[in-house]
Amino acid sequence: MKIIKTINGNTPQIPADCFIAENATIVGEVSMGSECSVWYNAVIRGDVHFIKMGNRVNVQDGAVIHATYQKSPTTIGNNVSIGHNAIVHGCTIHDNVLVGMGSIIMDDCVIESNSIIAAGAVVTKNTHVKSGSIYAGVPAKKVKDISKELISGEIDRIANNYVKYSSWFKE
Repeated sequence: MKIIKTINGNTPQIPADCFIAENATIVGEVSMGSECSVWYNAVIRGDVHFIKMGNRVNVQDGAVIHATYQKSPTTIGNNVSIGHNAIVHGCTIHDNVLVGMGSIIMDDCVIESNSIIAAGAVVTKNTHVKSGSIYAGVPAKKVKDISKELISGEIDRIANNYVKYSSWFKE
């Protein structure tokens, strides 16, 4: 059974058109835009600071989104995919970003629009990923500029697919 819980007077704000899996957990000061999806075993914990998500954000299975107490909130833009088992913590992610499976984005990082964080990458505290970059490795470093084909072929494709997938579960 999904857990959607008020913490310290803050109740998650989830539009009716979002899909929340039966065993997802969303607590505290969390606000989501339209057409978001939160998949199986994902946790979005807005207990220590706010978490704000734009439209068409998908938080895939096992991912964790959290923040740092009274210091670093988490803000996620529109059309963002958070891959399976990724950790997004106290950072800012702009629009049209793909966060790869098992990657970690730490406190006070900024991921600008049209960027990809590769699977398994660890983006260390205070890293600023410029728009149009692909970061990979541990610690994550820029490996190349993103192509227009990757923006449409990966970032947009995955975000669009997750809107479609979530519709299957709402029927």
